[in-house]
Amino acid sequence: MGDWGLRPASAADVEAVAELRAVVLRADLERVGRYDEQRVRQRLRDRFAPEHTWVIEVGGAFGGCVALWPDGDAHWLEHFYLDPRLHGGGIGTAVLRGLLEQCDRDGTRVRLQVLQGSPARRLYERHGFAVETEDAVDVFMVREPDVAVRGG
Repeated sequence: MGDWGLRPASAADVEAVAELRAVVLRADLERVGRYDEQRVRQRLRDRFAPEHTWVIEVGGAFGGCVALWPDGDAHWLEHFYLDPRLHGGGIGTAVLRGLLEQCDRDGTRVRLQVLQGSPARRLYERHGFAVETEDAVDVFMVREPDVAVRGG
């Protein structure tokens, strides 16, 4: 997996994250007929919340990001992007596992949205996410907290 870690995001990270989003989502958005060069970046800029976002650094360099923000009875997992050169090395799995373990300890369910046909869906299913609803473009998934981790 190499030398990696998480650090809190800052407002200065928004452009690096927007660019990574455009790269990572391009194939899936093109497949569903929704890719727009400017819109893919602007949607990230409009929803970027550094207070709920972490930057994934690999070897001291920007490698990705993930956001987890509270919303009612759950937390939303969003903006989980990893540089494609880092895919398959276990970093994404380790990041997701760490976030989910914290949510389990807090007794918090986690929701997310993934594009139809995205390979990321398999990662989420392996970590206990189940389909809640879906439409022609998106799949909305939820994961209940593991009560065994919480001690309940």
